[in-house]
Amino acid sequence: MSNTFKDHFSGHATQYQIARPDYPRELFHQLAGLAPSQACAWDCATGNGQAALALARHFTDVYASDASFEQVNQASRHHGVHYYVATAEESAVAGDTFDLIAVAQALHWFDIDKFITEARRVLKKDGLLAVWCYQRMNINPAIDEIIMSYYTHTVGRYWPEERKHVENGYSIFEIPLEEKKLPTFVIEKYWDLQQLSAYVRSWSATQRYMLEHHEDPVIALTESLRQGWGRASRKHRVQWPLAARAGRLA
Repeated sequence: MSNTFKDHFSGHATQYQIARPDYPRELFHQLAGLAPSQACAWDCATGNGQAALALARHFTDVYASDASFEQVNQASRHHGVHYYVATAEESAVAGDTFDLIAVAQALHWFDIDKFITEARRVLKKDGLLAVWCYQRMNINPAIDEIIMSYYTHTVGRYWPEERKHVENGYSIFEIPLEEKKLPTFVIEKYWDLQQLSAYVRSWSATQRYMLEHHEDPVIALTESLRQGWGRASRKHRVQWPLAARAGRLA
């Protein structure tokens, strides 16, 4: 197994599985339409399997790998999804296998050059590589300001360096793609305050803060949000801009 894997999530895999938002169905419909066929897809760095389950609606077989055993162990099962432990750079799959490789919210953790080499090996002719990430959420200006302060000041120094690529929407990655034009996608959920707090608690920066200080900073954040939120059970619309790139490897 490659030694490039940086494990920021195994220690809270259950929290991650419960709290993370899923992706728009239209994204997977678009990608399936661009792939040369719908026989086989690879969800690389599957995490809790959200993208894998969505891909299984369009592809006969989905291989879903992650370098974290704990993440794979927590992933939701489906008869068309084959989970296994492997790094992005060493997929353990025969060449010319996949119509689509999907990387959801994970490319910034990879050794890009090694991953691209592996992707070339396992993609079929005209196979599609798609990568995407979602950026900071928006609720309303008053709530967003409080969350931004938490993001920047409370846990700001605990974000891994690779987080900058998510903030830039993967735009600065040099990926040799013959890019396809994709629609603009937005993740949208309606969450109460407890659901929002669970999501923020799943952030790698929050988890690193907790390890160092032995306290949960989300408790104070939740208290700061109560007045602007209204009843804790009230559901607000939460949106995340989604940055996606897809195409054939040049």
